[in-house]
Amino acid sequence: MSYLREKTPAPAAVPGQGERVTGSEILLRMLLAEGVDCVFGYPGGAVLYIYDAMHGNPAFRHVLTRHEQGAIHAADGYARSTGKTGVCLATSGPGATNLITGIATAHMDSVPLVVITGNVASNLIGTDSFQEADIVGMTQPITKHSYFVRRVEDLARIIREAFLLAGTGRKGPILIDIPKDVTAAVTEFVYPESIDIPGYEWANPEANPVDETKLDELIDAIASSAKPLLLAGGGVIQADGSGVLLEFIEKTRIPVTTTLMGLGSVPADHDLWLGMPGMHGTYAANRALIECDLLIAVGARFDDRVTMRLDGFAPHARVAHLDIDAAEIGKLVPASLPIVGDARRILERLNAKLPKPFPDQAEWIESLRKRRREFPLRYAPSTEELKPQYVIEMISRTTDGNAIVTTDVGQHQMWAAQFYRFRHPRSLVTSGGLGTMGFGFPSAIGAQIGNPGKTVVSVNGDGGMQMCAQELAICATHNIPVKIAVINNRTLGMIKQWQELIYDGRYSHIDLSGSPDFVKLAEAYGVKGLRAETPSEAQRVWKEALKTPGPVLIDFVVSKNELVFPMVPQGKALQDIILGPEGSCDRWTGN
Repeated sequence: MSYLREKTPAPAAVPGQGERVTGSEILLRMLLAEGVDCVFGYPGGAVLYIYDAMHGNPAFRHVLTRHEQGAIHAADGYARSTGKTGVCLATSGPGATNLITGIATAHMDSVPLVVITGNVASNLIGTDSFQEADIVGMTQPITKHSYFVRRVEDLARIIREAFLLAGTGRKGPILIDIPKDVTAAVTEFVYPESIDIPGYEWANPEANPVDETKLDELIDAIASSAKPLLLAGGGVIQADGSGVLLEFIEKTRIPVTTTLMGLGSVPADHDLWLGMPGMHGTYAANRALIECDLLIAVGARFDDRVTMRLDGFAPHARVAHLDIDAAEIGKLVPASLPIVGDARRILERLNAKLPKPFPDQAEWIESLRKRRREFPLRYAPSTEELKPQYVIEMISRTTDGNAIVTTDVGQHQMWAAQFYRFRHPRSLVTSGGLGTMGFGFPSAIGAQIGNPGKTVVSVNGDGGMQMCAQELAICATHNIPVKIAVINNRTLGMIKQWQELIYDGRYSHIDLSGSPDFVKLAEAYGVKGLRAETPSEAQRVWKEALKTPGPVLIDFVVSKNELVFPMVPQGKALQDIILGPEGSCDRWTGN
């Protein structure tokens, strides 16, 4: 099978056909042909020929991060927020191994990346030479596919294959490891007219039609259901399927809950949206999962933070699972209606086949709306003490839910998911599956470069902010106008919460009182720094930050003892939800 993507330039449109050039020049020409407008990277000895070629190419944009992990997280944020494939570049040995956490982050969340590493010269491979590391072997479990380039003549084809693999099917990171001598070798540049990947069925979407019989079965199941529920995950956003999902919701009037990775696929103000489910999900969403008789999961992999204890997840429901990866169907939750395929194409076919009118679910909808009204997300407000939930609500209100919000991992991540009113797909950039601290700030840099006309807000904890704070230098150097909100509670808040609620406070290694003055740290890098300790100060400095044309860091000094509620403790079922702290919202355990 040979498959030529329509969006790829025809060979005649690629300059320099037939010229004898180096492998480094071939690499850059192929990246430009793939529409790459920015590469995030850090140089080293094994990639110097590539950097030399960049220097002579005015069409090529490179952003020098201050750590390789910052580079791959920035490429990741670029990819998630734009829908394009992100690209990063690092040298051999420690440069390549510093990318591993970022590769695993993208792999867990199905993010399309092309990760390019240099390696030592071919004749030194396997000799334990200086800065040699088997990065292909190290990353095989966390990449969709890996290449070790042995011949310069193969490089153009490999680049095309890598972008096809990264951006089709279940998307993910592709590693290309190139020995130094291959980047220096000279050969004739020939743009590959077609690519043939034996056994890769997603190379040609038209060869993977949706099973119409299964769609008819699903429509019949919806028609006979009294309490149907949609669970929309990140696969909907990756497939650019939010529009057809909304059409399906409007036609069927089925209530919907969206996972952390699916937030934004349904606007937060939609009358059928119940919020996020799972460990820190809303009461209405979790009760809907407990009571539904038909669960339609679209582009969701039934992560343990969504299902919690499996025997308490959708116990009365017939499950329809729509996913692009057949390996995910039945892996955790048995599905009586499995449908393999791209989420957008499946929903498009469903919308075309739905009967008119569709059965009314008014009673079921009203029962869920009642629960949403009776048990909303809430916290105890204060006019003196700055609450983290208040900060997120303020950011949401002042950006009208239209900003791109990136987060690190921890309590602030959950507060952002709960209290920011996401209205659009690709507006939340967060590490879901791997839960990578240090991800939030550099991913915001990538998101801002990919979306120069949008407001990008990076929400970070004081712990995660210190893991990639050196990337403040990029914001200052390039005047990247990211607004950096540090939710500073002087502790590892989520660890503290788990210790208090699950482990009876037996451990206490969570104090971050030795953290830097974040305002001075920002100013040291040449970034404007502001601080707020009360609600009124927060409003004033945030307003100032939004008016500032360049980057701004705001140190929001918040309550140290605030916890994230609701919460379903680890090892418990969705029924065992804690709505709030004792004496406030009390505990509720359902049957």
